[in-house]
Amino acid sequence: MGAYIARRLLLMIPTILGIMLVSFVIVQFAPGGPVERVIAQLQGFDMGATSRFSGGGAETGHGGAAQIGQGAEIGSKYRGAQGLDPKFIAELEKQFGFDKPAWERFLLMVKNYAVFDFGRSYFRDESVLKLIGEKLPVSMSLGLWMTLISYSISIPLGIAKAVRDGTRFDAWTSNVIIVGYAIPSFLFAMLLIVLFAGGSFWQIFPLRGLTSDNFDQLSWPARIGDYLWHIALPVLSMTLGAFATQTFLTKNSFLDEIRKQYVMTARMKGLTENRVLYGHVFRNAMLIVIAGFPGAFVHAFLTGSVLIETIFSLDGLGYLSFESIVNRDYPIVFADLYIFALLGLVVNLISDLTYTWIDPRIDFETREV
Repeated sequence: MGAYIARRLLLMIPTILGIMLVSFVIVQFAPGGPVERVIAQLQGFDMGATSRFSGGGAETGHGGAAQIGQGAEIGSKYRGAQGLDPKFIAELEKQFGFDKPAWERFLLMVKNYAVFDFGRSYFRDESVLKLIGEKLPVSMSLGLWMTLISYSISIPLGIAKAVRDGTRFDAWTSNVIIVGYAIPSFLFAMLLIVLFAGGSFWQIFPLRGLTSDNFDQLSWPARIGDYLWHIALPVLSMTLGAFATQTFLTKNSFLDEIRKQYVMTARMKGLTENRVLYGHVFRNAMLIVIAGFPGAFVHAFLTGSVLIETIFSLDGLGYLSFESIVNRDYPIVFADLYIFALLGLVVNLISDLTYTWIDPRIDFETREV
């Protein structure tokens, strides 16, 4: 097992490099950029969907507003740069690092990222690592709660559906699950807001934030209740789709195992149905369910939380990533990509190790990675 773990860890290096290289190349051909963003601000246009940044490049850009008209650069490579001093444009390029060739910027990024040095945000004038650390607890809360709740419901329900396959219970629960799966999480979130967050009916749950303004003044039991009160609707919205997927995955996995010869043999030996189901079938059927855990967790941690964080005004990592892409804040964009790619690879390795813990017959040592 030690050799397998070492091979997987070594394989992570070229995988991460490949992900970063492809993303870096795509960004080079993407329209717009931080320089164009500052130029648009100077010319009175807002290129992004958000404008909650301060400091950094934005301050430098407005500081150079006085240089408008000092020299025109006809045929500038930046849209809207006509009428700006070429020296000012050069200063912007130097500030954002675009005075260096692309290959040199990529190599510098790889060197810094190897020691988790992500630099500073272009438009927030803060350390990227500090920003990610501030937003991480919100997304972690959403991802962990969604994963725990969806698994704790879908696994027992999937087992019950497999045991009662073809019955009326199996039919009506499948209909409910399919309807739940067909509803997008953001649409369900809007429905919950309309019903329970003061939209048109009842105002039972809060609409903004993860805690109340007086959270620090509350006792510990009151803090727990306040936290659960705020997170109820966002987690419920995110759980809907994952709950449906995991339920059918569990059911199908158990059905495959129940129909195998060893199950019939166990029953013929006189073992009780619970002993057969949970002593023999459960261990084998749960392997495929565990295999889906990394993807479910990473999806909930990033992709699944972007819209939910936006709808419920939760200042988490998902919304930070979206905002950074819109505002062309590349240090945050690449740092988020690097962290989530690394997280996905590590979680997949943990999943493989969990395989061997559940079923010692699985031996990755003899496998080729």
